[in-house]
Amino acid sequence: MGHAGKIATHVLLAFLALLVGRYLVIDMPFTRDTLLQASLYALGALIVELAFRVERAPWRFVSASDHLRLFRSAVLTAATFMVITRFVHPGIDGGLRTVAGAALIQGTFLSALRVIRRSLHERLLLDSVLRLGPASMHPALPRLLIVGSAAEAEAFLRAPAGLGERYAPIGVVSPMDRETGDELRGVCVLGAIADFDRVLARLRDSGLSPSAILFLTDSAMSTFGAERLGRLKTEGVRLLRRHGVVEMGAAASGPVLREISLEELLSRPPVRLDPEPVRALVSGRRVLVTGAGGSIGSELCRQIAASGCAQLTMVDASEYNLFHIDREIAESHPALHRREILCDVRDAARVRRVFADQKPDIIFHAAALKHVTLVENHPCEGVRTNVLGTRNVATAAKACGAAHLALISTDKAVAPTSVMGAAKRVAEAVARQYGGGGDMRVSIVRFGNVLGSAGSVVPIFRQQIARGGPITLTDAEVERYFMTIPEAVQLVLRAVALSMIASEPEAGVLTLEMGEPVKIIDLAKRMIELQGLVPGRDIEIQITGLRPGEKLTETLVDVNEVARPKAPGIMEALRLSPAPIIEDARLETLDALAELGDEAAVRAQLFDLVEDLRQVGPSKVVKIRAS
Repeated sequence: MGHAGKIATHVLLAFLALLVGRYLVIDMPFTRDTLLQASLYALGALIVELAFRVERAPWRFVSASDHLRLFRSAVLTAATFMVITRFVHPGIDGGLRTVAGAALIQGTFLSALRVIRRSLHERLLLDSVLRLGPASMHPALPRLLIVGSAAEAEAFLRAPAGLGERYAPIGVVSPMDRETGDELRGVCVLGAIADFDRVLARLRDSGLSPSAILFLTDSAMSTFGAERLGRLKTEGVRLLRRHGVVEMGAAASGPVLREISLEELLSRPPVRLDPEPVRALVSGRRVLVTGAGGSIGSELCRQIAASGCAQLTMVDASEYNLFHIDREIAESHPALHRREILCDVRDAARVRRVFADQKPDIIFHAAALKHVTLVENHPCEGVRTNVLGTRNVATAAKACGAAHLALISTDKAVAPTSVMGAAKRVAEAVARQYGGGGDMRVSIVRFGNVLGSAGSVVPIFRQQIARGGPITLTDAEVERYFMTIPEAVQLVLRAVALSMIASEPEAGVLTLEMGEPVKIIDLAKRMIELQGLVPGRDIEIQITGLRPGEKLTETLVDVNEVARPKAPGIMEALRLSPAPIIEDARLETLDALAELGDEAAVRAQLFDLVEDLRQVGPSKVVKIRAS
């Protein structure tokens, strides 16, 4: 029904309300004056409708606040009617009692109309009238057990989308014992989280085993423990949650449920950030992402697209990865103006042409080689991509007039012992040197391991568990910082947004708050438990020894830097002295050695350069050393 139809319906209900109100107050036949008064009352309702646009609220999504506004509309209609009759038709049959009755009946009519409409929309009308007990079990739907407080569960069950089209809620498990026994929209609170095993056993004894468990909050999920969650997964119970940490907003059609990934179960509770600064950063701007098909780059594309950019340019050297992220963005954001470009950042001329053609406002440089062992074995390729590729991107970004360049770095760039870490440390300096000094801002964002990213131990451990073990670890004392890909990218975007609006350009490196480091052996044990297995009994853990370039621990701040808080979840690592200048000739020499494939010379030159960049004393120009 359109807006005009809704207004007409409201006016008709007002007309009938006065007639009913008058009949209840005065038990006498209707006269011509009665119909005139009802028409004037309907006129008052029309004036209120046009003034307050009550019809704009969708009937099928009616809420408690909507009902209050409807009764406010009825009261205003009565007041308007009193003003009209004072000048047009003095005297009202039954006096104020008729008007008061009409207002009450009008509000009741308006509310009842919406209640019936919403009940029909949610297919609950007959069920609500005929059902005598708690929530009915639809035999064709999987059963859903909800974990969360009564308030959270009630808000979820109240959502406008028809949850019953996908799941049949059978109960709620609350963190508070005092809520046990409450009934929320026909769904009972069966017990507290502390008694979850007993509640689950009772459901199974009654033949109501849940097919899925929905966690409404991360805190509720964290109280379960890896062993219990693993047992549930082994038993075939799906573990669900609503939109994840990085979703830019819930779907308008109601709650969207998705299965919880292994990475989310392994990670700490994510940092919750306001998405508005990120929207302000990219909204209406042309954004380009290098390495767009990679684990970090693809998530950058997802969140940037969801934040309303004017154009998204996705650059990657991998045809396979680029094809998949382009198709995904096309399906999820069909109206977004986007462009996918096959391009290797090592090709300086190609990068310059692409940037000049696309004219991006903001560039996120995520293209890199990041597997520590592979880059250790192929140092020339690591230098050409991570160092020289960054120089190409920075110079092209500055030349095309971009407003901001953001480089994605790593904690392995701090006190690097691997070629990958050393190359990224030099890349940090190169990005700022070749991109800075003009109108373009340069941000460096440094963070630790990301669960599920390329090079993460999680896929390796998952494969080893799937084939029955053993899980191989380099050292029992190795520990790393961990966060999920969506959370890492959310923090990257927030850090760059803060840098964009700062009065002065960033002087240091932005680092993400990674929480406490996690021992890899503990991560392995938890992964085994999440499969419903016992470490050491079902899956063996073997120690193989540290590999070349690998450290026991990582840190986000180097010896020549000091950390200071920047914003929630974000720190800034400031140099104790100005950064040294890298001469162009030094990079040209590094490039020539890499082209020749002289791995020993490349490694020596690279770490020589890193040593100068990590100096604690006064800065100096980094000279080419005599060989």
